[in-house]
Amino acid sequence: MQAMNCKNKILVFGGAGQLGQCISRISQERNLNSILFLDEKEGDILDLDILTGLFRRESPEFVINCAAYTAVDHAEEEVLLCERINKEGAENLARCCDQFGATLIHISTDFVFEGNVPKLLKEDDLTRPVNVYGRTKLEGEQGITQLLKAHYILRTSWLYSEFANNFVKTMIRLGAERDQLSISSDQGGTPTYAIDLAGVILDIIGSDHQVYGIYHYSNEGVTSWYDFAKGIFDICGTEIKLLPISGTDYPTKAIRPAFSVMDKTKIKTTFGMEIPYWRDSLVKCIQRINKN
Repeated sequence: MQAMNCKNKILVFGGAGQLGQCISRISQERNLNSILFLDEKEGDILDLDILTGLFRRESPEFVINCAAYTAVDHAEEEVLLCERINKEGAENLARCCDQFGATLIHISTDFVFEGNVPKLLKEDDLTRPVNVYGRTKLEGEQGITQLLKAHYILRTSWLYSEFANNFVKTMIRLGAERDQLSISSDQGGTPTYAIDLAGVILDIIGSDHQVYGIYHYSNEGVTSWYDFAKGIFDICGTEIKLLPISGTDYPTKAIRPAFSVMDKTKIKTTFGMEIPYWRDSLVKCIQRINKN
C-alpha cells in the first residue's frame, strides 16, 4: 500500500453509502484523519451554493465522488433524476474542483459499455450504454473530462461489501429463507469487493503520480451471477438448490450488458498494484459479515 500524506484534505461525497463506508473503514485502518465524509444532505452535489461553501471552507486537495443514482431499473422511469445526479452532479463537482484547485476521483461503471462482445474492455474502447443508468454515468464522465484536467475516473463493476445492501448480503439472506433460487447465468462480469476499491482510491491519492484519466478497476477473473451466487453459498456452507436461467427468463426494465469484463492493465501498470481474485476477496467479505 502506498503511504499517504496525512495532511491531504479529502472530501468524500456519498460518504454514507456502501463505498463511502468502505473508504471510512480503510482510512481508520491507515490512521488517516483528514477525510470528511458527507452524506447526500451535507454534500448535495446538485446544490452549487452548498458545494461552493464546502470547498471554500475545507480547501480540499482531493475529492472522491461516490454519490450516484444506481437503481438501474428505476432509472428507466426516473430519467430526469438519474440525469441530474449522475451527469449534473458530477459536473458540479468538476467545476468546484477546477475553481478551488482540487483533484477529483469519480466512480463510474462498466455499464457505459454495450457489452455485446466477449472481450476484455479497455478504457478507450467504444462506449455504447444500453440503459439510462449507463448513459447518464457516461455523460458524467464526459462532463468531468471536459471541465477538469485533474481527474481520475474509476470504472468498476458488481460492487459488494459488508456494508449497505448488495448482492452478497441479499444472497445470504435468501439462502436462510428459501430452499431454491433461480439466478441468471448468461451475464458475464466481475464482482468487486468495495473494500479493495476503497484501498485503491486511497493508494492513488497517496501516490506521486498525476497520470489523470479513465481507469478500470474490478477484482480479477470472470464469472456470472449464477456462479457468483454459487460461490457465496459454498463459502457460507448454505445448502440450497440453485437453478441457472437466462436473462430473458427474468425480464427487467433495464437491459444489462451481456459481457462487461474490464481490462485492468492500465491501472496495474500505472500504479504498480496487484489486484485480488474475486473469490479470494469474497471469502474475506463473508468472514467479516459472519464476524459481525
